[in-house]
This record gives sequence, structure tokens and C-alpha cells, in this order.
Amino acid sequence: MGFLFHAHYVNYYEVARTESIRQLGLTYRSIEDEGIIMPVTDVMVKYLLPAHYDELITIHSTIAKLPEVRMVINAEMLNESGQVINRSEVKLAFLNAASKHICRAPESLLNAFRPFFASESAS
Repeated sequence: MGFLFHAHYVNYYEVARTESIRQLGLTYRSIEDEGIIMPVTDVMVKYLLPAHYDELITIHSTIAKLPEVRMVINAEMLNESGQVINRSEVKLAFLNAASKHICRAPESLLNAFRPFFASESAS
């Protein structure tokens, strides 16, 4: 068909999440080394326009609320023309790796996010 296979969108959002965390100076590995894992609990993908093979795409991810025991990431995928072609909402939980019980977000991640939520903490 010349279109990106629908299941690959979720993979691209995973790469965007991983790279976003890396841009904050962390890695998934470093978070796991703290004993925290972050499984996806829910994924919503809205297909608006197709992505085409060999087309460069850009993903803009946002987190509207400082994470507590869960993190919600909203994202938009744009094509080369700047059109929004796809939207997603991905929910992750923070789990203690040993017990597999829900826990609070790791302090390292919260410290990396806090500067972006400075106005929230000032209220």
C-alpha cells in the first residue's frame, strides 16, 4: 500500500519516549538500576492520515502532570509537511522491580521533570 504498517506507530512512540528520557539525562537502564520498571498499562492511538514509506516523521511528546505512581504521555506525529498524522496517549505505571508492586516515580525522574513543572509547584 505504501503506508506505514499500523502497529509500527506504537514502536515509534516507544522510541520517542526512550529518547525523551535520554534528553533529560536519564536512560531506561538507569531507572531500572534504581529498581523501578515502567510497564505500559494503556495505549490509545488515533490514525488521522497515513505515514508513507521513507517519509521523515517528527514526534512531539508532552507530559501534562508531574508523575506520581503513573505517567501519561500524549504525543503527536507529524509528517514532513508539518501535518499531524497521528496522536497517541500512553499510560505507564511505576513498579518496584522486585515485588512488582506499584510505587512512586523514582526521584531521579522527578528531579529531571520538576523544572518543567515549576509553576505547578509554586502554586
